[in-house]
Amino acid sequence: MSTCATDSRNLGEPMPGTAATASTWLLLEQAGPWGAKALTSSHLDPALGRDLEAAAHGTGVRVALIRRPGRHADPGLPPPVRQVYAAHTTPGNAWVHTTTTTDPGRLLDLDFAALGRGDHRTFDTALRGGPHTGDPLALVCTNGKRDRCCALLGRPLAAELAASGVRGVWEVTHLGGHRFSPTVLVLPHGYVYGRAEAHSVMEVLHGVQEGRVVVDRCRGRSAWERPAQAAELAVRRAAGEDGADALDVVLTTGGAPRWEVTVAHTDGRHWRVVVAQGASQPPRPESCGASVLGSPARMDVVAVHELAVAVAG
Repeated sequence: MSTCATDSRNLGEPMPGTAATASTWLLLEQAGPWGAKALTSSHLDPALGRDLEAAAHGTGVRVALIRRPGRHADPGLPPPVRQVYAAHTTPGNAWVHTTTTTDPGRLLDLDFAALGRGDHRTFDTALRGGPHTGDPLALVCTNGKRDRCCALLGRPLAAELAASGVRGVWEVTHLGGHRFSPTVLVLPHGYVYGRAEAHSVMEVLHGVQEGRVVVDRCRGRSAWERPAQAAELAVRRAAGEDGADALDVVLTTGGAPRWEVTVAHTDGRHWRVVVAQGASQPPRPESCGASVLGSPARMDVVAVHELAVAVAG
């Protein structure tokens, strides 16, 4: 039974695309240039890159490369010590662990299936890692070889954040949704933001430190697939909820072009959200370098219904 229904026109701008999806991120520092497929087209050993892709496949782990903002000279030599992060992004179990390594091949010692389930013990044991105690991480997509939007818009943003004293800022390989560049992944909770500006990113990071989610320019939590990302944000807008771990997606039914997503609150409330796949109109370039107009798929929230709570007795 529905106790309230909210038309999508009252929920703010509907989700026009998708954010990156992964329940767990494995981030490896790799300086220098990145190719379009960075794990196999950078100064990282391409055989290792292929092995990491294979190990992560189907586990919920997404492997990405990171580097510090700034000029990226091409010394042709690997960094002597690399920073490594693992971050799990599901509600109630969001964490970031970190370590350093001189041998990136040691990442293959990880139990990727366990890491994808949110078990950080494999990271701590195999790589001698531990909890990240610093500021939240702001990962700005700057992979210009994948799409030049990311270099033209992302690199200046990363540089501005670093110059402003924002700690925890890194450049990262492809996040997806480059037509919304610059895009930023914020950890530990894993929300992705599009068309980001320095002041908005700093507001997001301040919110993370207080356990809050800033919904403005947010494109969804990376732990979920596209319909669930749109549904959870719609409930946040409808309920005025900004607690980072207050909401969880407990069920998604249906399939393209229409889904029903059940979103649960930690206080016991539930919502059923109807999400439909549409096409962005009018046609537009899908990236900075595209000359052909397209109509990329978008997730439109059709309705949000708060479900009645059964009363015992």
